[in-house]
Amino acid sequence: MKRLILSACAAALLTALPVAAQVGTPALPRELPPIPAPAAQPYPGVIRHHVDATDTERKIIRVRQTIPVAQAGPMVLLYPKYLPGNHAATGPIQLVAGVQVSAGGERVEWVRDPLDPYAFHIEVPAGVSEIEVSFDYLSQLSPSQWRVLMTPEMLNLQFEKLLLYPAGYAHDGIMVQTTVRLPDGWNYGVALDTETFVGGEAVFAPISVEMLADSPMFAGAHYRVFDLDPGGRTPVNMHVVADDAAELTEVEARLEPFRNLVDQADRLYGVRPFDRYEFLVATTDRLGGIGLEHHRSSRTPWKRTCSPTGIRRPMGDLELLPHEYAHSWNGKFRRPADQATPNLNVPVQNSLLWVYEGQTQYWGAVLAARSELVTREMALANLAWTAAFYDAQRGREWRALQDTVNQNLLGYRSSTPWSTWSRTGGDYYREALLMWLDADTLIREATRDRRSLDDFARAFFGIEDGVWEPRPYTFDDVVAALNVAHEHDWAGFLRTRLDAVGPEAEAPLDGIERGGYRLAFVETPDAAYKRVRADWGRDFLFSLGFSLSSSNSITNVLWDSPAFEAGLTQGWEIVAVNDTAASAERLRAAVTAARDGGPIRLIVKNGDRFRTVEIGYTGGLRYPTLQRIEGTRDRLGDILTPRRR
Repeated sequence: MKRLILSACAAALLTALPVAAQVGTPALPRELPPIPAPAAQPYPGVIRHHVDATDTERKIIRVRQTIPVAQAGPMVLLYPKYLPGNHAATGPIQLVAGVQVSAGGERVEWVRDPLDPYAFHIEVPAGVSEIEVSFDYLSQLSPSQWRVLMTPEMLNLQFEKLLLYPAGYAHDGIMVQTTVRLPDGWNYGVALDTETFVGGEAVFAPISVEMLADSPMFAGAHYRVFDLDPGGRTPVNMHVVADDAAELTEVEARLEPFRNLVDQADRLYGVRPFDRYEFLVATTDRLGGIGLEHHRSSRTPWKRTCSPTGIRRPMGDLELLPHEYAHSWNGKFRRPADQATPNLNVPVQNSLLWVYEGQTQYWGAVLAARSELVTREMALANLAWTAAFYDAQRGREWRALQDTVNQNLLGYRSSTPWSTWSRTGGDYYREALLMWLDADTLIREATRDRRSLDDFARAFFGIEDGVWEPRPYTFDDVVAALNVAHEHDWAGFLRTRLDAVGPEAEAPLDGIERGGYRLAFVETPDAAYKRVRADWGRDFLFSLGFSLSSSNSITNVLWDSPAFEAGLTQGWEIVAVNDTAASAERLRAAVTAARDGGPIRLIVKNGDRFRTVEIGYTGGLRYPTLQRIEGTRDRLGDILTPRRR
């Protein structure tokens, strides 16, 4: 039988802690006190916070903190759990190691809360005015472990993962002064005010825990900063770090669309809810990829995808910058009320993610076209694919769009082999985009194109210039603002589309027809579609019901598709098509020939298993497109056209 062995200091700590309502585990000799709820009062003093990010080879980030204390006795330190923009409990506490606490040079023992592993209980000794806290953050060594944050050339520093803060206080009332040590010769971009930067060490002005957690840093050996709004009323910059210095020249050659983006957002919203904005961009094949919004900055990864004619980014890259920029208005400044929590350890709720993310997805697509980051034809091709995907998706039969906002809480960015049935593909982004297009075109049609969703955006998001204190909103607030743009039963409109479920529930495609187009399919996609869907030649999603990887492995099998009915699943490799060695070209030819009765016979392999599968499909190749409806107004064209006044 194992026995619990405690150090003398730990035993003394536990003995000193008062009895409270919270129940501990049987392994603890006494109950721990409850974790204090955050109160709206300023924390006494400023936390000094030092981050050493020089160990880029071992990818270890070392953190030291000096935390003022007002009195002796029980204290709880929290590691951030609900990270900004993640919409779930994703704080990587498992990557924190070597936690040490001391006071006056003497070690202070800590005990992790048995019910909340993000909370550390300590006993502050009498007669001390501050405690020292240190730990190591063991960032990922390779992409197989998760997203890489450090390479020999650059790093993505996320302060919300490098911080312990006192429980019992709202995070906007706890002030922190951060210092960052970088490798020699590196420079950085961050939405913090630099007081000094000498010898690789940057000292920043004090800021609240709330805003520090929302202000990441990109730093690197190859770094440039570009002014996207010369002479503007508030600074807007793009900070770029790269694997190679040549990448910086490529970015500099194409700044005009990014400057257009700043202008078009101004024309849409009317105000800027920030005192500065810093686009943080990493053009890299080595750093982990994640685009994430922050109030006064955004993180954007770009794969190194250069050509002799300039940067040819994937469609997702081109829309990501405007999407994250739009979040400064929607999600950060105007924030769903159930996400406006008092600190980073109070659970968030996601009931309005179809506004937070869904409408931002809409404006990201619109602003990408208006700023000419993408062409109008590319925007229409991308919309066609989105419409076709949700028209074919079967998951709506059992799960409403409203329920998909819980996906991050069910399992952060989890994937399943049948995402079109489980609805785990982020539908509150892209299906909600279609819903907001529906709303926009309804307003335009009803007002004879005198008003639009632009009017809603300006009235709802553009309310205070230069203010970056969050302004929460509710469902009723959204409905009221829509009624100002155009009086309608908006509560019924939204709830019908959000709560639709069952075999008769349909994708919200009315906005496409009101926009002057209809969804159709062609056998040969045009140049814009090929540009948007670079893997179009391996995409059989809307014919056979799956896509192929570059190695002929089956991916993304649609539920109830011909491939599904034939028993194919993700992971099978196509070895042969009609008794000939497999290739995407031969499969396309077989699908075309099947219209006239030719077979689609596949030999597939999974591990050491082989099967011969015949797919009874005769519909030919099908690639989605939007066709103009003659005699109608081109409202989609109106929506995508740059604003000039």
